[in-house]
Amino acid sequence: MEFSTICSIILIILLLYYYLLPRDNFFDKHGIPYVKPVPLLGNMAPMFLFQTMSLFETMQRTYNFDKKAKYVGFLDFETPILMIRDHELAKKITIKHFNCFVNHRDFITSQQDPLFGNILFNLHDQKWRNTRNVMTPAFTSSKMKCLFPMITECARNYVDYFVDQSRDKPLELNTKDAFSRYTNDVIGRFAFGVTIDTIRNQNNYFYEVGKKSTSFEGLPGFKVVLLRLVPKFCKLFDIKFITDDVAGFFKKLVADTIAMRDEQGISRQDMIQLMMETRNKQERDEDKLTTLEMTSQAFSFFFGGYETSSTFMCFVAQEIAEKPHIQETLRREVDLVFEEHGDTPPYEAINNMSYLDAVFSEALRMYPVFAFLDRVCNTDFELPPVLPGRHPVVLKPGDIVWIPIYCFQRDPEIFSNPDVFDPERFINNGKLSANSANSMSFGQGPRMCIANRFALLESKIMFVHLLRKCLLKPGKRMITPLKLSNTSFLMRAEGGFWVELQPRRL
Repeated sequence: MEFSTICSIILIILLLYYYLLPRDNFFDKHGIPYVKPVPLLGNMAPMFLFQTMSLFETMQRTYNFDKKAKYVGFLDFETPILMIRDHELAKKITIKHFNCFVNHRDFITSQQDPLFGNILFNLHDQKWRNTRNVMTPAFTSSKMKCLFPMITECARNYVDYFVDQSRDKPLELNTKDAFSRYTNDVIGRFAFGVTIDTIRNQNNYFYEVGKKSTSFEGLPGFKVVLLRLVPKFCKLFDIKFITDDVAGFFKKLVADTIAMRDEQGISRQDMIQLMMETRNKQERDEDKLTTLEMTSQAFSFFFGGYETSSTFMCFVAQEIAEKPHIQETLRREVDLVFEEHGDTPPYEAINNMSYLDAVFSEALRMYPVFAFLDRVCNTDFELPPVLPGRHPVVLKPGDIVWIPIYCFQRDPEIFSNPDVFDPERFINNGKLSANSANSMSFGQGPRMCIANRFALLESKIMFVHLLRKCLLKPGKRMITPLKLSNTSFLMRAEGGFWVELQPRRL
């Protein structure tokens, strides 16, 4: 049976379910403003069905629906969501009252998908706290400094390849493909202890499996919708986000690595080693990380970093390729660092580049890879009245709130000229302004992305070496001005990311 036919049948079943099952309107009941939804698809219809808006633009339409409200309603398919519009209220939910909003919404459970369901993002309550404590030492500043030479080696390898490819004529580079290969190699070495050269060995199995396991396009994206809408249906038919062959590959890779290191006493500066050391310190067997749990956390880092970091770098490359004045200022800072430190600038030098930090802060503000932070209420919690003169709204356990990152960071009341890429907004007397802390792109509060330092470091190193040896210009296939794709849950540029590289004469 064709995929489109299966989709049609499932859609008919869901529509019948929607119309036959009576339900209350959460927003009307509590007097919360909301955009009128489409049956079954809710407010996701413009993106999911009609593809007239990206998810980010769909959320912004709701965010702007009532600018006086502290929060507005958003129907995520059939699930009512409170989208927080008040910046201070968002901080209270994610930081001050974190214990009332510890968990993310169930995306995929460990019962549905043992590998994906056990990643850090999907863990709840004490299990999340325990695992987070195990993983945190892998991402300290001192650990980043230890990893710096390895990441630098990967970045220089890629930049040298780009220079070789562009010697005879300018190279039009699909940056999404190139940066995905780069993050694949960096994460492969750190999370799994494997060395790969994906830019020269284009079709290596590790890269192909990684690309398959992090895709939200086509069938994988449809499976995500099903897993969220009808989890019991998916369990009945054993529908998983991570296919058995992908799960089997990563499980075997980690199990073989652990066995070899245990037998031969091998030690490496990577995530698997950290988890093995933590395992060996636990006295009780029930407290020790299992091989599956270690595989899930290594995969968690791969899943979170492979896609998001490469996409972020694509937006940085596009913006500086389109804006020569920004690229020139950035290049002067890069050249100065090389003049002061030689061919291999140290960790501290790259980490203290103020204009590079400002460019990255502005890219994170304008192009957060995820549209929102989600939190699930776990106890009765009183929200302030949605509008003056209204009654407070009491959230119940299981109610969901969204912190709309993209909407906050494109709000003119928070950032002036929000649709203009301007790194100078983050520069104050030649140093990075504290205003950059307003970016929520890596999350906020105790559930902030654990690997944010790593993601920024691998991106900084790549651009420092890239700008040292190459000029970036708009590619022939680059669509300008940039428009967000309407067909992806994640942030994408319509038409893809295309940058022309030319070698510099040093």
